Amino acid sequence: MHHVLEREQLLPRSRAEVFAFFSHAENLEAITPSWLRFRIVTPLPIAMQEGTVIDYRLRLLGIPMRWRSRIDVWEPGVRFVDRQLVGPYARWVHFHEFDDVPGGVRMRDRVEYTLPGAPISDLVHPILRLQLDAIFAFRRRTIESAFLSTNRRPLRFRET
Repeated sequence: MHHVLEREQLLPRSRAEVFAFFSHAENLEAITPSWLRFRIVTPLPIAMQEGTVIDYRLRLLGIPMRWRSRIDVWEPGVRFVDRQLVGPYARWVHFHEFDDVPGGVRMRDRVEYTLPGAPISDLVHPILRLQLDAIFAFRRRTIESAFLSTNRRPLRFRET
């Protein structure tokens, strides 16, 4: 079964500044909960562009796994799309869009995903969806904290 997760966030910064944050692949570690034990395996820095492939390690539902994604679309300042090539999902495509709005930028995430192994996966999906909701809630709070702070230093950071 095909599933969709959508999130939207308004940030009081310029689109260029917000997109620049997402142009640094290592920031993904900083906006991912530590309980996932998410780590980028690809040597840093990573040049983000169409065709870039990035390898990660993480734990999903406590199970260690590898994840490989490719940037399918890279339109600086506007949008990018990453697709899972190797990982736990039968299909995972994550759309990131950035639009100017009064007072800042609207950032939208849309994830289209399919679990492997239906119909058993239909039983697992409610648990997995709760975990995805928690991951995106953490991401929202972390991004808000970074962009809503009065600190005007560059927003590029890494979790330590």
